[in-house]
Amino acid sequence: MTGKTVPTAAEAVADIGDGASIAVGGFGLTGVPHTLIRALYEQGAGGLSVVSNNCGADGHGLGILLEAGRIREVTGSYIGNNAEFARRYLHGELDVTLTPQGTLAERLRAGGCGIPAFYTPAGIGTQVAEGGLPRRHTPDGRVAAVSRRKELREFDGRPYVLEHAITTDFALVRAARGDRHGNLVFARTARNFNPLAAMAGRITIAEVEALVEPGELDPDHVHLPGVFVQRVVALTPHQAAYKPVERRTVRAA
Repeated sequence: MTGKTVPTAAEAVADIGDGASIAVGGFGLTGVPHTLIRALYEQGAGGLSVVSNNCGADGHGLGILLEAGRIREVTGSYIGNNAEFARRYLHGELDVTLTPQGTLAERLRAGGCGIPAFYTPAGIGTQVAEGGLPRRHTPDGRVAAVSRRKELREFDGRPYVLEHAITTDFALVRAARGDRHGNLVFARTARNFNPLAAMAGRITIAEVEALVEPGELDPDHVHLPGVFVQRVVALTPHQAAYKPVERRTVRAA
């Protein structure tokens, strides 16, 4: 196969350099591009600025880059149970911009659509709009930098806050199926932040569990058109089967 396919994940991420900004798909550990993240870890790039709903979990997903000290800044909406994330944030090793989840999704989508900014009611009356959210701490836990107050405007008697679109140097996403032109289909809840992250990246790299020929995907079932994707990596069966669960909960017998 030719088109946009790249033989290995290592080759696909080879040009991601120190200090790059990267949008990463997934929610918790669902739909996370584990193989591309692992390849980036082995590649060695550091000082990364990451945009993702969360930052993986301890030992999984973006968590492996975080634990290695490769991430300097995170824009996201959920820290979750990632103890290393919390430790680095509270000890001044990580800059964090917390954003309401829906706002983060729309900022990524706007970036992909060429919309520079938009107004939303989300965050009105809170530190999201008024500023003061801790962005960085000192090593001893004191607040070193906070978010700024955002522009407000009234429409039809209701206040709205201005939010800016997000675009990144690269995007890493995972799809259930894709063709060599980059058209992608996501499975169930993996269709979360993946399409949006892909839209925001100037160079988007997709790992796909099943790579098919153009024409095999029903156009009505394509979730993300190939115009947003520059590189496609076909996963091996072993890589495709790797889908860790962040928190396994079972019902008592």
